[in-house]
Amino acid sequence: METKELERIASQVRRDILRMVCECNSGHPGGSLGCADFLTTLYFDQMKNTPSPFDMNAKNEDVFYLSNGHISPVFYSVLARSGYFPVSELSTFRKLGTRLQGHPSTDKGLPGIRMASGSLGQGLSCAIGTAEIKKLTGDDSLVYTLHGDGELQEGQIWEAALYAAANNVDNLIATIDYNGRQIDGDLDDVISLGNLPQKWQAFGWEVLEMDGHNIDEIKATFAKAKELTGNGKPIMIIMKTEMGQGVDYMMGTHKWHGSTPNPEQLVDALGQLEETLGDY
Repeated sequence: METKELERIASQVRRDILRMVCECNSGHPGGSLGCADFLTTLYFDQMKNTPSPFDMNAKNEDVFYLSNGHISPVFYSVLARSGYFPVSELSTFRKLGTRLQGHPSTDKGLPGIRMASGSLGQGLSCAIGTAEIKKLTGDDSLVYTLHGDGELQEGQIWEAALYAAANNVDNLIATIDYNGRQIDGDLDDVISLGNLPQKWQAFGWEVLEMDGHNIDEIKATFAKAKELTGNGKPIMIIMKTEMGQGVDYMMGTHKWHGSTPNPEQLVDALGQLEETLGDY
């Protein structure tokens, strides 16, 4: 898909995110806005996937796991806009008994969701298991994951990292949303990650870096990552993003990690983003 069209879709996804969290006065807009370009490019341009009918087994399909499940608004918007379920269902976000809960869950069978991802640190382990099953069954499709940088403070991530490298899980492309902020403040003020590329290289991974708001660069980095699959090492993409990207008053701070705009702030934010596909 052309970059300009992906940018148009990402703008609409950002509008969806803002409206969803404002309407229920709950949710996580900051990281969701920051990952809109990445997830739009992944689902509309990179993954080999079939939205309908949705097959939980994903045989001969690429699989994506959202490990940092609190950014569900961006995930739900991209899934709906790419055909997994009706766009109108976005209006049910975080409402009691609906399929679009605050963190993705599998209990109500929402198409596109293959794991419940509320507790941080678990997505990489699930992805590794799926990747190994694909290799064992001769399925040459790929497994993708997305993780928050604050999530890397969870020990299970590093256990999984060791395992994947030791077992040559080379059909896995993981990405870290490296925005430098988490719910309690700047990442370096909570637990610094140090030299992140060197850490993952030391753990035996191939490491790439990219600007998460440059869609041409995202495409090129995915292309390189795919070239590196099958060479005995898992792949990690360290993606630099800005929390709250696209809305001026949400950028440059951790405040909007889990805070939602009021109606007046929503009007301001929507005025900064082009409506391209029609609001739900």
